[in-house]
Formats: sequence, C-alpha cells, structure tokens
Amino acid sequence: MTSHTASNDRPILILGGSGKTGRRVADRLRALGRPLRPGSRSADPAFDWEDAATWPAALDGVSAVYISYYPDLAAPGAPEAVAAFVDAALAHGVRRLVLLSGRGEHEAQRAEDVLRASGADWTIVRCGWFMQNFSESVFLDPVRAGELALPIGDVPEPFVDADDIADVAVAALTDDRHIGQLYELTGPRLLTFADAVDAIARATGRDIAWTRIAMDDFTAGAAAQGVPAELVGFLQYLFTEVLDGRNEHVADGVRRALGRAPRDFADYARDAAASGVWG
Repeated sequence: MTSHTASNDRPILILGGSGKTGRRVADRLRALGRPLRPGSRSADPAFDWEDAATWPAALDGVSAVYISYYPDLAAPGAPEAVAAFVDAALAHGVRRLVLLSGRGEHEAQRAEDVLRASGADWTIVRCGWFMQNFSESVFLDPVRAGELALPIGDVPEPFVDADDIADVAVAALTDDRHIGQLYELTGPRLLTFADAVDAIARATGRDIAWTRIAMDDFTAGAAAQGVPAELVGFLQYLFTEVLDGRNEHVADGVRRALGRAPRDFADYARDAAASGVWG
C-alpha cells in the first residue's frame, strides 16, 4: 500500500538534505519522480534549526518530512528543538514524519519519545555508526594519510551503511505500512574500529595504521585540523559514553523494513576504494 496519490505531487521536505543520509534520500526520491524540498540554510526557502522563523516557509505545502537534526540528536537541546519542529509540522498539516535517530543516545531517545507522543504518522530510523564516516566525514583525512588515531578501545560496533539508511527512510516516507514502526538499523556483523581500518587497508591495498590515543590528544588534534568545536564535543561524547559496549549487538531493522540483508562493511570498503576516495 503506498501513500495516498493526492500527496504524491506535494514535495517531501528533507532536513539535512546535503548530509550523508539526506543527500541519498533526495537522490532516491528524484529517481522515483517524487518532488522534494531540501531543508538547509542555503536552500530556498531556507531552513535553519536555530531559527524557528524559517520553519513555516519550509513546511508550507509539503506532504512529509525526513527529520535529520544537526549536529546530532545527542546534542544538548536537540529533543526540545525536535519537539518544537514537530508541533510546527502538525500545525501546517504535515503528519508524515520520519526521524533519523541514534542508538544508545539518551537525548535521541527523548526525541523519539516526543515523536511517538505527538499524534503524527511517525517512523523512527535508529542507527549507529555510519560506514561512511570513514569515506565522507571526520575519519576521511586520517585514513587518506595512512593512520587513524582515536580514543577508542576494542569495542565492537555494527557499522551501518548510509545507503541502507536512505533505502529505509525512502520506504518510510512513501509507503504507509511503515507508519508507527521503529527500525533499528545495523550492518550484519560486529567490527572493532581496528577491524574496520584493516578492511579498508585490504580494499585499498595500502598500509593504514590504527592507533589508540588519549582523549586529550584526540580533541587537541581535531581542533588543530579545524574540526568544528560542536563536532569535536559530540565525538567526545560518543567515544566516552556511547562506545561502552551498549550497542554490541546487531539488529534486524533493514530486513524488517526492506526484506533483505543489510550491506556488509567489506562490500562498502570495496566500493569506496573503487571510487578513489581514499587516494
């Protein structure tokens, strides 16, 4: 059963439309011929999480929203901002809301609770570490340089592919059978960060070292490389609190939502290496 045809000619608002998942969601909706509206500061109309005055124009006439909060739902004040946005969406007659959430993050769970209690037609897409953090984000430059040094021990993580996240999000935005579902998305197996770096080294045929460092050294190095302070703070939170073993299990969300297995890290590493992103 697909969404009502009446809404198919109204755009879907994609918050974080240029981000790792938002960009992929947009690409898939375009391929389906669905109209969309990017939600970002540079879009027209502009959308800014920190300026609620920008929200009404972004919400005007849309059929559904993909909610991706910047910098992350774990950030202080994120649940309150999401609550205010959900209220604004419902006030504009937008009922279909799909939230990108984080595994094992207290603030993210609060944002999920807001959505569940809102009366909206909601779907929650709850994810852990993205595989693409190694090829499109904060870990890209260190991997290119031949050494990833992080303040993390041998805690395994079921890294999830951003393409799987986007596939589930698009299904949720366009098919009513996903209303009221919480999909916890992971890859098919657990890997430590050392395992992940080893898989990238094999895929690229390069020597890439994995080093465990002190938190102070990491934050100082990230700041020196120009990583924004809010991102450094968020990574610090993830490394110290969320990577404590609480997510050491795989989940079945990709299979439940899409009827297929999630993508494996080795396949991601092979394709990313073939793209030349790691040099």
